Amino acid sequence: MAGAGSNSARANPRRPLAGNALFFPAATVYAVFVLPASVLSMTGIASGPPGLDSPAGHAHEMLFGFALAVVAGNQLGALTGTRLAAVAGMWVAARAAFLLAPQSAAAAAANIAFAAMLAAQLAPRLFGTAKKWRNQALPAVLTCICGSGIAFQIVRYAGFLSAEYTVLMVAVLLFALLMLFMGGRILAPAAAGQFYRQGGRLDTRVQPRIEAGLILAMAVAAAASALGAGSGFAGLGAIAMIAAGLLAAARLARWRLWALRGRPDLLCLGAGYGWLSAGLLLLGASVAADRYQTAALHAITVGGLGTLTLNVIAMTWLQRARRDPARARLLVWGTLLIAAATLARALAGLGLFDAQALLLVAAACWGGAFALLLALLARVRARKSGT
Repeated sequence: MAGAGSNSARANPRRPLAGNALFFPAATVYAVFVLPASVLSMTGIASGPPGLDSPAGHAHEMLFGFALAVVAGNQLGALTGTRLAAVAGMWVAARAAFLLAPQSAAAAAANIAFAAMLAAQLAPRLFGTAKKWRNQALPAVLTCICGSGIAFQIVRYAGFLSAEYTVLMVAVLLFALLMLFMGGRILAPAAAGQFYRQGGRLDTRVQPRIEAGLILAMAVAAAASALGAGSGFAGLGAIAMIAAGLLAAARLARWRLWALRGRPDLLCLGAGYGWLSAGLLLLGASVAADRYQTAALHAITVGGLGTLTLNVIAMTWLQRARRDPARARLLVWGTLLIAAATLARALAGLGLFDAQALLLVAAACWGGAFALLLALLARVRARKSGT
């Protein structure tokens, strides 16, 4: 009878379910298979769905397919089974429509619907609980990210292909701001707790002045980029990106993560934050010089986004199962693989070596890192189900 009652509770559509229970595994599977498949399609080695055979399609699925799924898993919280299934189902429909017919009305409608549903779930709750203006930056940037996803669909379906790059650039900067904000809110208390256990003290935690500076600098960078690369605001955007990169580096250094003992998981998160800092510095320099922007962008999207999402997903999953992330050596291997993927992709963008070979190395390392994460998720789920 107890088993039947338990199954009934799990099947109850009104029973709250965590968003990460669906979206984290879905995003991980997508990272393992679809994003490397895009590289194979763009290089002509293998044929793939039409949505993956162009740089714009690849960037769209990296940002609005993979990354937005991670955002959903991280921010949705607990929803009723029916509501969570509706949001997840729309994400699946949006992915299928874009992959198979990226220029179609169905792809535009499904992707707009998913972004709008996600914004409608997140914004009212987060705006209602945020009191300080710095905390309101979280729902604001989440809303803007969803808005950029909608804007991409509109300009693509309307045939304004020249505007696609502008929208994608703004989206990258918005995701970078989100990661700078959330990364700081995760790393600071975790590092402070570990210093306390070591008998020390970390006074520089959230660092509100630097955080405020990061928010303002990234807002300026995104706004300047939205006005177009050919406008007179490009220089302002470059300065804002460099300023944000320097502020992020200073903030990371003040956490003194190198002094932590037995916490490779926090060092891995710090590596992701470091990629963000380096990526913003490189992107600002590349915008100012008007060259090598692709290489700089991938320091943010592969290095920063890849490293932080892999580690946050793994740590969330392990902590929910009451397992210590510090003992998960897989995080270290995954972080190293993503670092290799970032370096290979950046070198491919510089045109100094065999670009196709480097792209394949980057895809293999990225896919391998998230395959390790998928194995960890499956192992933790299996052990949790067996207890």
